[in-house]
Amino acid sequence: MSELRELYQEMILDHGRHPRNCCVIPHANRQAQGFNQLCGDQLTLYLETGDNRIKNIGFTGSGCAISMASASLMSETLKGKTEQEANLFFQFFHSLLTNAEAKTTTIVGFEKLAVFSGVRLYPARVKCATLAWHTLQAALNQRKEMISTE
Repeated sequence: MSELRELYQEMILDHGRHPRNCCVIPHANRQAQGFNQLCGDQLTLYLETGDNRIKNIGFTGSGCAISMASASLMSETLKGKTEQEANLFFQFFHSLLTNAEAKTTTIVGFEKLAVFSGVRLYPARVKCATLAWHTLQAALNQRKEMISTE
């Protein structure tokens, strides 16, 4: 467990300090905004989709290391995936953070996201880690209202 905790901390810090895909996508055809009222994390998610696939994904915003790392790793993981695969990743990620009985998955590409399992130990931080994912759901479903973690 100590190794997982170290990996968790290292990966969160790396992606929190140097988020990947932290940019506006010029040809985005879907967009959503999310806000975590508890700690002030906010982000705008940009998707370029076509043929039921996420061709490109980016985000802008500010927040804690967990929030930014989650958005960064999500963007890396979902680029090129189908919308159906993105929904499946959301379900597994959400379960990983909210369900102590959650089973690990063998879905290819989910390995990096498993480092967020440690967030489950800090319930107040679950909203930080899931903000980008809830915002993703809004973008995929083309919902226009601001997404809140409340």
